[in-house]
Amino acid sequence: MGVMLMNKKERLRKAIFEMVRQKRLSLIQASVQCELSYRQTLRVYADYLDKGEAGLAHQSRGQRSNRKHPHREEIISLYQSKYEGFAPTLASEYLLEEDGLLVNRETLRQWLLKERLWKKQRKRSPYRQRREPKGQFGELVQIDGSIHDWFEIGVNSCLLNMVDDATSKTCSMLDSGETTRVVFSTIWKWIKCYEIPLAFYVDLKNVYVSPKDKSFSHVQVACEKLDIRIIKARSPQAKGRVGRNHGAYQDRFVKELRLRQIKKIEAGNEILEPTFIDKLNRKFEKPARNPVSAHRPLGDIDLNQILCWEYKRQVQHDWTFSFGGQSFQVQKFYGACIKPKSIIFVRKHLDNSITAWDGAVKLSIVKLAKRPAPSKKVHQLKPAKPHQNKKKSHWHESNSFIYEPKEKIKEHTKKAHLLVRYN
Repeated sequence: MGVMLMNKKERLRKAIFEMVRQKRLSLIQASVQCELSYRQTLRVYADYLDKGEAGLAHQSRGQRSNRKHPHREEIISLYQSKYEGFAPTLASEYLLEEDGLLVNRETLRQWLLKERLWKKQRKRSPYRQRREPKGQFGELVQIDGSIHDWFEIGVNSCLLNMVDDATSKTCSMLDSGETTRVVFSTIWKWIKCYEIPLAFYVDLKNVYVSPKDKSFSHVQVACEKLDIRIIKARSPQAKGRVGRNHGAYQDRFVKELRLRQIKKIEAGNEILEPTFIDKLNRKFEKPARNPVSAHRPLGDIDLNQILCWEYKRQVQHDWTFSFGGQSFQVQKFYGACIKPKSIIFVRKHLDNSITAWDGAVKLSIVKLAKRPAPSKKVHQLKPAKPHQNKKKSHWHESNSFIYEPKEKIKEHTKKAHLLVRYN
C-alpha cells in the first residue's frame, strides 16, 4: 500500500470535493471555497473523480527538478575525498579538468556551505598596528602646519609645529602661511636649541618635497646639506602625533592669545618662545626609552648659508648677473678669476640679504641702480669694389638706346618720324 503525500491545501480540496460528490455542495460553492474559477474547479473535480486523491496532488511531486544538477552527490563525494580544503573556484576548475564534471563555482559554494564543508571567507581590512614611538630624542621629528583662526579675527594664519616622535617635545612659530620662510625659521630655532636631528617626517606639500621626480625643494636641498633624512607621510594618520599636538595648541594657545588680547603674528611669536612652549613641554613631554639624545652636533656649520634660497645664475660678459628683477656687478678682487658665461650660486637669506658664491668662494657684489644697456657691435662698411669694364654683349649694343638719356631718345624718335614722312 503506497503513501500519498498531500499538503494542507490539497487536503482541504479533498474534503470539499468529497462533499460535492455526496451532493452536499454545488460546484459553484466549491469553487468559492477552493478559491478557484468555476472552469478550473471543473477540471480539478474531474481529476479527483478519475484518479482519486492522486488527482489532487502536484504531478511533479517526487520527481527530480529539471534545474537540479545530475551529479551533485558525486561532486560532493569527490570534494570530500579528493579536493578537501580547495576553494570553490579552484575546486570547480579541477573538477572540470580532472573529472570532466562541469559545475558553476557559485553553485558549488552553495552546496559546500549547506553541507558545512566550506566556511564563508570574510574580507577584513588590513590590520594596522600602532607604530611605537622612536627610542631617542631627535631620531625623528614630525613637521606640519596648522591653518587656523588663531587670533579669532576671521582670518586664518599658520602655526608651524615641530614635534619630536620620542618625547613629544614641541617647537613652533606663527606666520601668515605654511611657507619656506617659516619652515626655515622653525628648523633654525630647533637646531639652535637641540642641534641637528636625524630625520624629518613631512607630508607631500610642495614646500617640503618637490612634485617632480628629478627636482628638489629648497627644504630638501637644505636638509641634504645638513644630512637630515626626509621621510614622506602618505596619509594624515601617519603624522598622528603632530596632529594631536595641533589640538593642544588650538585649545590652549588660542585662549592664551585671547587673555593677552594679542591680534598680531609678531606679538604671538613673542608669547610662544619664552613662556607658552616651555609650559606646554612641561605638561606633555615624556621621557624617551633611551636617555641619550640622537642629535648630531652643529659644529662650525653656518646655518645662514644653508637655510636659504639658492639659485643658479650666469655671469655675463660685463661681469653682471640678474636676480629678482635687479642687476648686480661682480667686483674684481685679487686671487679670483671668473670667466664670462660661468655659473655661480646666488643665495637669498632669511634677512633678505643676497650673496653670490663661486663654489666655496664668496664673491663681492654691488647692486646696480640701473640695468646696464646691452653692448651693440659696430658694423664697419666694407669699401665698394671698383667697377670693372666688361665687354658689352651683342644684345646690349643693338639696344643701346634703352640706356641713353631721355633727351637723346627724343631726338632719335624725331629723326625716325622725319624719315618716314620723307619716304
